[in-house]
Amino acid sequence: MSFSIHHLPIPGDTLLSPMDGYSDQPFRSLCRGLGSAMSYTEFVKAEDVLERIAHVDEKLAFTEAERPVTFQIYGDDPGKILDAALRIQERGPDVIDVNMGCPAKTISARGAGVGLMRTPEKIAEIFRLLTTHLEVPVTGKMRLGWDESTRNYLQVAKIVEDNGAQLLAVHGRTRAQGYGGQADWDAIAEVVDALKIPVIGNGDVTTVADIDRMKAHTGCAGVMIGRGAMYNPWIFSWLERDQVPPDVVRTTMLRHLELNLAFYGPERGLVLFRKYASRYLSPYAMTREVRQRLMTRETAEEFVALLEEVVAGAKLGAGELQLQEMEGVDCAV
Repeated sequence: MSFSIHHLPIPGDTLLSPMDGYSDQPFRSLCRGLGSAMSYTEFVKAEDVLERIAHVDEKLAFTEAERPVTFQIYGDDPGKILDAALRIQERGPDVIDVNMGCPAKTISARGAGVGLMRTPEKIAEIFRLLTTHLEVPVTGKMRLGWDESTRNYLQVAKIVEDNGAQLLAVHGRTRAQGYGGQADWDAIAEVVDALKIPVIGNGDVTTVADIDRMKAHTGCAGVMIGRGAMYNPWIFSWLERDQVPPDVVRTTMLRHLELNLAFYGPERGLVLFRKYASRYLSPYAMTREVRQRLMTRETAEEFVALLEEVVAGAKLGAGELQLQEMEGVDCAV
């Protein structure tokens, strides 16, 4: 199945979620190659764009093979968000998305991310400005509200649509829930029923069966996968984790490492790859000593040599596959 964002066709209905610290250019490229229907960048702060902070270039870097590409932006000042969006539009994204879902205290407490949902009138102004002045489609990503007493997702969803947005992604939790509890798919279904624009469902999708269940339960146009893809990027190829043989795990890991080294350089690329490697290998039985050795190799050559040993003797089922909150990440979904 597929859907469209305005006149932009999206070649599929499962996609990698934007995740700060994880959905970088190498991982997005890997997932896009495995079948993710489009790429969302890590979010960038409006003020950082306007002040030309160096990391913005890195976060918004993409390859043509990743298209369709969505740049995600966040902030609490409508005017600054517009100015920043106009500036990043010059980099050639297919879509610009407004983050209304990040629950991190440092962001939401100042009125950005999911904090925007406490000021619906500001959301209306942001989308009105962006859809009036940008040439690319504008979309949004939100949660269900600030907490259980302020689940204003239907109000915000209608505001987003009424002010020109072409798609809305909905994570079925409030800010107060963080990543705990259960995602409310019934609420996502309510948003689907209330809107004419496509709605993407997000939350508690970790298996291929979950993809089908979410689509059937909510009627959503597509399914966004975040933390589940960290352990199983092959989900975009419709493979459950236990269906992926060790030689495919090895090949995928080497490809991801290659992408990381090319993008970040040999030292930083290896260091940043470790957080992915630990998750790729999490289902396999390994002693703590072997895991420690693997995660502390100082060169790519040393890492690959030990990886070959680990995968050659890999057995599924003895390791633990858990969706713990990811270290260092506040806005993974």
